[in-house]
Amino acid sequence: MKRWLSLDLGSVRIGVALSDPLGITAQPLMVLKSEGTQKDLIALGELVNEKEVTQVIVGLPFNMDGTESATTRKVRDFTAKLAQRLNIPVFFVDERLTSKQAERMMIEGGARRDKRKEKIDQVAAALLLQSALEGAPLIAVEKP
Repeated sequence: MKRWLSLDLGSVRIGVALSDPLGITAQPLMVLKSEGTQKDLIALGELVNEKEVTQVIVGLPFNMDGTESATTRKVRDFTAKLAQRLNIPVFFVDERLTSKQAERMMIEGGARRDKRKEKIDQVAAALLLQSALEGAPLIAVEKP
């Protein structure tokens, strides 16, 4: 079984997507409301165990020119703590433009503005996961 979980980390919400058991397709799963680092780590650890996840993919928000921002460093710090807590591999994938792509897909699908805001993070997580499943370059997360 190749069950992957992906995260689109934000300061308010965390978009979550899950692959099918064969690791072929990604589906939006949920949006977690961020409740602080420790509570978020616990919630994500429980989700990984519950869904029998074998690998976690986290979107890494680079600037358009490929440089890192303060947000990039926050995502790196949180993900290092997550990787330390989990007993499975954790990787980054470049997430540039995934939120824009998710919003465009939802608009084309006829989603109302209030529904888009509610679901965009999990759709972005599914796009990240699908790109990883299709062979996008993965960056291993170093455990501290």
